[in-house]
Amino acid sequence: MQKNTLVPALAAALTLSAAALAPQVAQAQDFMVRVRALNLQSENKSDTTPALGLSVNDKTFPELDLTWFVTPQFAAELILTYPQEHDIRSNGVKIGSLKHLPPTLLGQYHFTGLGAFKPYLGAGINYTRFSNVEFDPAVVAALAPTLKKDSWGLALQAGVDYALTKNWMLNLDIKKVSLGTDVLSAGTKVGTFKVDPLLIGVGVGYRF
Repeated sequence: MQKNTLVPALAAALTLSAAALAPQVAQAQDFMVRVRALNLQSENKSDTTPALGLSVNDKTFPELDLTWFVTPQFAAELILTYPQEHDIRSNGVKIGSLKHLPPTLLGQYHFTGLGAFKPYLGAGINYTRFSNVEFDPAVVAALAPTLKKDSWGLALQAGVDYALTKNWMLNLDIKKVSLGTDVLSAGTKVGTFKVDPLLIGVGVGYRF
């Protein structure tokens, strides 16, 4: 008899608990899509032998990010764009070009209870793929240079959303990314080149 009453009682309790938690879970597990204009400012540090003084140009380009709120405070953000083309310069003189594709995955903490202002902090990992690396013929003849194709590095983030309506937001976002590659001459490593960009983005977001 005890089993016959205990099982229905437990089932009823679990049902009531699930019903009570359902609105909170639904509220926590929502999404945001943002579109930003992103300005990339390169730090440009190179350590090569011979000294090449490598750098890439700064530029502004579009960025798309997708954010999933696991709870009202904790979220995961995936940042995407299309391959970006840069000039490669040696001591200020263009010697070639490359493209890079830098998807970034971040974990975020969002501060709540501040009304329309919704600041957040994030940290995660960046993967960059270098492609279409081309050098001027004279540089190829003298040094036969190449760059390592893959880069993994830490990404740090701070930003704020400002709610215009229940769903629409204005966004300001700043990221610092560890991004670099090995420099090779005739297949032998001769140093490193670190872009380590500061990324400043302004855009709009839609939460659903």
